[in-house]
Formats: sequence, C-alpha cells, structure tokens
Amino acid sequence: MSHDPMGHHPLAGRFARLDPVQVLDAVEIDGRRATGRFQILNSYENRVYQLELEDGQWVVGKFYRPGRWSLDALDEEHEFLFDLDEAEVPVALPLALTDDDDTIGTLGGDAAGIHFALFDRVRGRAPSEFEDHQLRTLGELLAAVHDVGEAGSAPSRPQLTPLTYGRDNLATLQRLGALPSSVEPAYAATVEALIERMTPLFEGVPMHRIHGDCHPGNLLWTPDGPVFLDFDDMLTGPAVQDVWMLVPSYDAEGDRQRQVLLEAYTDSRPFDPDWLDLVEPLRALRFIHYSTWIARRIDDPTFKRTFAHFGTVQYWQREIDDLREQIARIDARLDRRR
Repeated sequence: MSHDPMGHHPLAGRFARLDPVQVLDAVEIDGRRATGRFQILNSYENRVYQLELEDGQWVVGKFYRPGRWSLDALDEEHEFLFDLDEAEVPVALPLALTDDDDTIGTLGGDAAGIHFALFDRVRGRAPSEFEDHQLRTLGELLAAVHDVGEAGSAPSRPQLTPLTYGRDNLATLQRLGALPSSVEPAYAATVEALIERMTPLFEGVPMHRIHGDCHPGNLLWTPDGPVFLDFDDMLTGPAVQDVWMLVPSYDAEGDRQRQVLLEAYTDSRPFDPDWLDLVEPLRALRFIHYSTWIARRIDDPTFKRTFAHFGTVQYWQREIDDLREQIARIDARLDRRR
C-alpha cells in the first residue's frame, strides 16, 4: 500500500482523465459488448460506473485508484469475496475477465497501469435504519463473514491497530505537512494520549480478515435479504470493527441495537463482551485515518473541491475536540467497568 499522496503518483493525471470511452473499451472483453449506456456512481476513492451490455445485463465497473493497492492486495480482496460466496454469504462477486478466470484487468494491458474489475450489479435498497429483525439477520451473516475471514489470511492488506491507524497515520500527516504549526503539537499530543489509552484494550483481541468499512451504505437489501458490497477497504482487524460500523450510534439505543445484532452473532460464533470496549477507540482511529486519507488525496481536483476546508486551523481544531471527546468516552466506559 502506497503512502504517497495521490497527486504524486505517475498515473494520477491518467486516472483523473479517465473517460467513458476508456471505460467502455475496458468492459468490452471476453465477448462482452456495451450499449454505451452508463451511469457514474458515487465514489471518491475509485472510479465506479454502472454499464449496460447488449444482452441486457448491467455490470458495475470499478477502476482502482493507482498506487493504493498492489495486485496481490487486490487478489486478496477478490479471494475473500469468492471464499464468502462459497460459504453462501451474499456478496457482489467480481466477474471473470479472461478464459483463465482472472478478475483483475489493466487498462491497455500494461501491468503498471490502472487496474479494474467488473462486478454483477445488485439491485436493492440501501437501508437508512435497521429494524430488530434485520439486525438479527445481519448478526447471523456477519458471524459467517468472520468465520470465513478467520479461515484465511491477507498478508498484503493492512492491520487495523493503534500503531497503523494511529501513530503511523499521525506520522504521515506530519510528513505531508498537513498540520498547521499552530495546531500540530496539540493534535499530536491528543493522538498520543488516545494511543496510550487504547493500546492495552487491543491486547489479546483476535485479528482476522474483516470487511473493514461495513457501514450501512455498503449494504443493499434485496427481496432475499442483505448483500454486502464494496470490500475495497478489507483488512485484518478485530471483529468489533464491522459490528460498530453497522450500528455506529453513540447513545443507549446504539448499545441496544448492537446487543440485538450480537445475540444473533453469538448463536454461531463467540464474541467476548469486553471487545465492545474497542468501539470508541476504533471510532477515534477512524477519525484519524479519515483525515489522513484526505491528506493523501488532496492534490486530486475532486478532493480539492469536496474538502475545500481541509487543512485549515478550524478543521484541525474540530478534529482535536472530537478526539478529546473520544478520550472522555473511552475513560467513561472503562470507569463503568471498574
């Protein structure tokens, strides 16, 4: 995984200029023919298109941001998806692009170019809130996801730890000069205080393949139930990361919903209640990682427009306040446990 900002990657300009003609040319392999009808789907990280084929089928083409993942890391994403499908976990599968069943292509056939994949289109609705019966269904399926995740490995993918998502991200922000000098000491001290609080909580917690970005926007509810989408952020981490992202609320209702989900989860897979102590630390690490993600991409014109406020003193002061609030939440939960 590259830690260089997107704007410094040699393929940055080509990726920014990716146009429908290139996309349609990429799709038209292995006998596929596109009608020319397409829709651009929302994605900051990659370029994603929904495309119609002449046989009436619709597919989703994902063009991966260059420099982020190695081919091995992309293979591990697809391997996880096929492992899940074999275990009858509903996921959107990548399609074979060649007679050898390769699922990753490269624009122009150049191994150093922009990689892409095609996926079956899934039709369904994105739930804004979950009812209890839906939470129980998700609990059962998430246990199956983690059973599969535990049975394999992804050595080319990052691990979600206080070091990687905390201290390493802080070092990247400092290296990129993303922090104004007036707030850098306070931000760095706050991140270090968080890491000191949370590191003991991660000790002994099992790590395995997880979705990694399992928020409700990466689910579609179909007549047959939910389908998990977009394993682009798949990594090795604690099971509770997927749990809290499905049910992210801070409040008592969020706690109750997580318990409903976990009651179904634990019917088939163990879940230590102490792992819930990681919910607020993981939320804090996501805050840090999100800022670092923007900092790495800020040379991308789309990011410059969307995150115009990024890098200001006001932006970082809000981040400091949010992280300090997370420290208070972590302390409050641990005090209740004592």
